Amino acid sequence: MTINRRQLLATASFAAIAAASTRAFAEDAPMSPMEWTDKNGLVKNLQKDAEPLKDELTKHPRCRYCGMMRAKFSHTRMLLVYENGSVDATCSLHCGAISLALNMDLGPKEMYVGDAGADGDIKPLTDAAKAHFVIDPSKPGVMTKVSKLAYADRAKADAAAAAEVSAKAGAKVVDFDAALKDAYLGMAEDTIMVRKRRAEMRKK
Repeated sequence: MTINRRQLLATASFAAIAAASTRAFAEDAPMSPMEWTDKNGLVKNLQKDAEPLKDELTKHPRCRYCGMMRAKFSHTRMLLVYENGSVDATCSLHCGAISLALNMDLGPKEMYVGDAGADGDIKPLTDAAKAHFVIDPSKPGVMTKVSKLAYADRAKADAAAAAEVSAKAGAKVVDFDAALKDAYLGMAEDTIMVRKRRAEMRKK
């Protein structure tokens, strides 16, 4: 039986690809997905900080994911401290949700969010787990079509949700878990909106 040159080359190429794939699998097999992520993941270079709240706006002036100035959006910014001491800083709950999704192997130890009800131009951070979030469809938020502002004071959150326009739109006060879930549910529409807006800004 005669094998022509084209068949021979094709057979050799397939054998080479199969051998390379086998070697790659063998080399990668001992490493778990978590170990691979720690070594190669997108967020492997998060800074570690023993005092994450100290001068946090100076240390993290911009959102890691969208580049926005965090001081300008101090009322919605987040600071996430993971169990291994890594710190991530974002401009909003939207980008904070991205961080939590990317860092699936790092459990959050502390989570802080800007207190929208506090006085002053630069809002202080408050414990996100204890904060009261107002989901308000009557107004856009930072990186999202639906505003999600956090308040340390429940009375201020209730007052914001009860404002006439907000109440008519169905504003509600929820805890952090519910606000985070809402952020994920709206991620597709919010991402499309942001991508379109950024594309228009680039053209200008």
